[in-house]
Amino acid sequence: MLYVILAAAILVFWLVAVDRPVLLIHFKSGQISKQKGHFPATFRHNVMDIAKRTPFDGEVKVYQQRSGTKLVFSKHIPKATQQRIRNVFPHQSFLSKGKRHSH
Repeated sequence: MLYVILAAAILVFWLVAVDRPVLLIHFKSGQISKQKGHFPATFRHNVMDIAKRTPFDGEVKVYQQRSGTKLVFSKHIPKATQQRIRNVFPHQSFLSKGKRHSH
């Protein structure tokens, strides 16, 4: 019985404490140095164009939430650059599995 409780506690801790973005992008001097997760081609092209015009260092994380997606930027990325990335972000490529849109 103790093993079940311990396993459940570890599982809950892992689900709450571990940082699990659906997309993680690291930038170094305006170049993508590391990426992890689903990175749509058009979004990648637009982000690379933004980074080439205004080089920066930092990271961008995309989280999947019930209400949609959430972009989180490191504090090293300028606010104007953050807004440009938000403007080109393809929300339709990151729809949650339970969310359906009628056309």
